[in-house]
Amino acid sequence: MDWGMKNRMAQIIKPDGKCFFLPIDHGYFLGPTSRLERPGETIKPILSYADALFVTRGVLRNAIDPVKSKPVILRVSGGSSVIGEDLANEELTTSMEEIIRLNVSAVGMSIFVGSKYEKQTLTNLAALVDECENYGIPVMAVTAVGKELAKRDARYLSLCCRVAAELGARVVKTYWCEDFDKVTNGCPVPIVIAGGPKCKTELQVFEFVYDGIQKGAIGVNLGRNVWQHKYPVAMMRALHAVIHKKATPKEADEIFKEIKNKTK
Repeated sequence: MDWGMKNRMAQIIKPDGKCFFLPIDHGYFLGPTSRLERPGETIKPILSYADALFVTRGVLRNAIDPVKSKPVILRVSGGSSVIGEDLANEELTTSMEEIIRLNVSAVGMSIFVGSKYEKQTLTNLAALVDECENYGIPVMAVTAVGKELAKRDARYLSLCCRVAAELGARVVKTYWCEDFDKVTNGCPVPIVIAGGPKCKTELQVFEFVYDGIQKGAIGVNLGRNVWQHKYPVAMMRALHAVIHKKATPKEADEIFKEIKNKTK
């Protein structure tokens, strides 16, 4: 790994080997998602607790302060929306020149293994890796499932993650599942956990994040369970404790409640 690649990886993964990515890229296929209508305002109180921001170029340019930003992972795939025929029908949407111009620490794109567009998204990943390696820019592959949430089991996700790593991704974002160690054990690059649908309780969030880290994940890329929450700062701080301070779910829940009560 050359100096530039090492330097950029160190920007998004902290010295303890862990990371907390804050994704606000949902609008590229969902439009103005609830509580993310004004993304710059949404993240102001919580950005300081994140290690990196996962965002599209449009929101980056128009809503993120370039002076006070965290390291940026740029979403570079898209082309379909939630009302379209198939969310898996994605292409690369951002040029290498644009990636360099925006001075990002890494880029991220989705792959849809097992879908009609599997080959298209996997060859897109390979092409992106080819270009980004020339400039020392890490690629994060996102093992997306579109609307088919039932696919999120260890057998399927371990296949997705291994394929992404084989094609050159430096980091893989995937969903937590039962027997998550089967996913991490079969992937030779770092794995971060996706947040997925909003959970019913705070403790559920802390539990799956804690379990995933105990079983080999280096951190999370978690958005809706934070910025759609009534108490986003409390959620960020509690999750930060799980990721970087080895807090248990019970300890994180206590941190959450303490901060929540102070903000009432």
